[in-house]
Amino acid sequence: MAENTMVRNGSAAARREETRNARFFTPRVDIFETDSELLLLADLPGVKPQDVDLRYERGELILRGKVMPPPPLGEPLVQEFETGDFFRAFQIHETIDASKIAAEHKNGVLTVHLPKQEAVKPKQIKVRAG
Repeated sequence: MAENTMVRNGSAAARREETRNARFFTPRVDIFETDSELLLLADLPGVKPQDVDLRYERGELILRGKVMPPPPLGEPLVQEFETGDFFRAFQIHETIDASKIAAEHKNGVLTVHLPKQEAVKPKQIKVRAG
């Protein structure tokens, strides 16, 4: 699975980029692999689930949405949270069962489950005595 994050010294650096004729920021993402699936965790603080647009199209998982600025709480001294539109796109390998992709949003983290097709999952083979 490929994605559009720069990697420096083993850590991903969030950056703004020109994409599809508009200005977007790229949320931070971690990807893990288990025997049965890939897990994609996207850091989306302040984003409501209804403001996330997640779709699978022609072998690509597309994550986009909008982070609204918080209400003013006083004079800002430091502002590090990104606001505005975000976008990420990931090429999905054909070993992922696209019909079973699922996602949930909890505590500012979007978790996307990308299940592997049965044919590529590891299988335990019993060895009989005799």
